[in-house]
Formats: sequence, structure tokens, C-alpha cells
Amino acid sequence: MEKQAENLHWIEVCLTPKLFSEIQTKEHYIVVLVDILRATTSICAAFENGVKSILPVATLEEAKELKNQGFLVASEQDGKKLDFADFGNSAFNFSRESIGGQTLVYCTTNGTRALEIAKKAEKIAIGAFINLSALTAWLISQDNNVVVLCSGWKNKFCLEDTIFAGALTEQLLNSGNFVINCDSAVAAVDLWRLAQPDILGYIEKAAHRHRLKKLELDDVIPYSFTLDSTKVVPVYTGGEITNEQIIKSTGTNS
Repeated sequence: MEKQAENLHWIEVCLTPKLFSEIQTKEHYIVVLVDILRATTSICAAFENGVKSILPVATLEEAKELKNQGFLVASEQDGKKLDFADFGNSAFNFSRESIGGQTLVYCTTNGTRALEIAKKAEKIAIGAFINLSALTAWLISQDNNVVVLCSGWKNKFCLEDTIFAGALTEQLLNSGNFVINCDSAVAAVDLWRLAQPDILGYIEKAAHRHRLKKLELDDVIPYSFTLDSTKVVPVYTGGEITNEQIIKSTGTNS
């Protein structure tokens, strides 16, 4: 017997933070924050390498104040690591030796500012290609609507975040627990299917890929588009990001 429509949950894709105030999903939803190049990929990598928690802040002033209090800080502006910070915004910055068991303050051009906008959500999960399947399984377990928020670039649409939104939407739809009635979700799935056969080739069209190349920070590109290299599911609640669950391939929790 088919699941009744009233038991299904909605997926909405918000293509830029500027549009978040106009989302149609008004209650009972989880936001999935996406900033593939590079914040959400880097946050997942940090948890894979043992960071205890992450404190995201929206302004450099907050990051500097917490640095003065003794916290480790990862911060960048327009792709470049800032002088006062311990780390930039690359997944490769976060080795187990440097962050294992530590609390990390995080401030980026797009990702943490988008998170600030989405704080009214019940929960905010961190999404990346490297935790796609674990995140999908966790979202299904939450029994809630989903709004995928693309961080974009300075409030503008970007290819890499939208492609991920399409990949996640497709996996959620395939579970049979979700439906869409959202043109941006349809477009994101279409874009994912177009890019999927050669995602690294397709991402050569992305403007931010070339910004990183000019800064010689594009070594992380292949890693950023690798599927399922980690099972961490970072979730923002109560002012900090923690690894809420690690989901094994069997579907059980550790």
C-alpha cells in the first residue's frame, strides 16, 4: 500500500541566502546548509578528524574576540585566510593532530553568514558531498520537512551548491518519504543529473572554482566532490555545531 500523501514531507531548495525570507515551508523544517567550496565540506572534514565542536560566528569581530579568549579560529575573507586566524577554510587545514578534541571558532565569507540567517529553523544540518548518504539517512530519521539552503557567493546563485542540493533532493525522493512542489528543487535535480557523469569536468564552469584557482587554493576540489568519504552529520543547535550522529551502512547509530 502506498504511503498516504499526508505522511510525506516536503523538500524545498533555497538557491541563495537572500531568498530565505521568502521560503514557502513555514514550520516544522530542518535546514540543510550547503557551502561546498568550502565551508560545509571543511566542517565535515573537521568532525571526521575529531574536532569536539564548532562555534560558528557571522562577523570577524566576534571571531577576533574569541581568538583573544584562547579559542582556535578558522576564518577567511574572499577565500583568503586572515592574519589573526589559526586556519583558513580548507578541509585540508584540519588534521587530527591540530584539532582533535578541540572547540573551533568558524567564520567565513558565505557559509557562516548563511547559517546566521537560518537560525529560526528547528535544526540546521551541515551538508556536503563527502557526507551525502549519512546526511540523507539522518534526515529520513528526523521525520520532518527539509529546506536546503545554498550559501552561494555573496548572496548570488552558485553552481556547486545547487548541484549538491539536487543530489540530496534526489536521494530523499528515492526514499519514498519526501515530495517536492518547488521549481528550484526540480531545477537542482536536473542540474545534478547533468553534472553527475563528470562532476569535476562540469564544475570547471563554476566561478568560485576559478577564484580558488587564482588563489592557489584549489587542491581541495577533487575531495570536495568525493561522495561519502565520511559518515559524520554535523548539526547546529544551541549556538554550536556538534556531530549528532555517525550512521553506519547498516543504518544503526554509533
